[in-house]
Amino acid sequence: MELVSIIMPAYNCGRFIREAIDSVLAQTYTAWELLIVDDCSTDNTAAVIASYRDERIHYMRNERNSGAALSRNKALREAKGKYIAFLDADDTWMPEKIEKQVAFMEQNGYNFTYTAFHRTDKPLRISGPRHITKMGMYAFCWPACPTVMYNREIIGLIQITNLRKNNDYAMWLHVIQKADCYLLDEDLFAYNKHNGSVSDASIAVLLSWHYRLWRQEMQCNPIAACYYTCLNAVFGAYKKVRYVSKISNI
Repeated sequence: MELVSIIMPAYNCGRFIREAIDSVLAQTYTAWELLIVDDCSTDNTAAVIASYRDERIHYMRNERNSGAALSRNKALREAKGKYIAFLDADDTWMPEKIEKQVAFMEQNGYNFTYTAFHRTDKPLRISGPRHITKMGMYAFCWPACPTVMYNREIIGLIQITNLRKNNDYAMWLHVIQKADCYLLDEDLFAYNKHNGSVSDASIAVLLSWHYRLWRQEMQCNPIAACYYTCLNAVFGAYKKVRYVSKISNI
């Protein structure tokens, strides 16, 4: 079994993180390490994490509040696994998520994959293109962060700038330079939407975050940054029509 390193930034998520950690412990694939980076939480997050006695769970705490991007960077520098996976502290995986995704990658020789998922607040299933090229990823951020897995031995160490928003998209834009992305079209992750989610932001705010991503992270000139920002808006609308479907049961 190849080791899978699971990256989990955490900030004031004491209400939810136990469910996230329990979903990792419930995995049918047992060769994993969970790297939790506490971004100076002021609630009971640290206490909840400390209640676990599994040696595969590694706790780190930032010296000052740094945001999810730098927290993920820190965990990625410490990761030892061949495969890198991501789980937000307020979301949960299905028990066979790691096992199925590792098998999917090894059987097909893929180095960058993502899965379908469902929302817990609405009867919706979200999927995406089966094969994403570099230009496909530039057009839109198709993978949800907790669905992604990539081969660290092929991709190498990913470190991004201090983006407060769209930092997961910034990572995929770097990973896609090394490998195309492929969909495992199975529902292996549950998205728990809470107040303050990115999807709650206005269109103008979302566009400003996208523009900043292209300017700051990808070093695009203003014209190119505007082009990719508009492209993301177009494909965001297309995704809702093509890859979001209602389901009868959650």
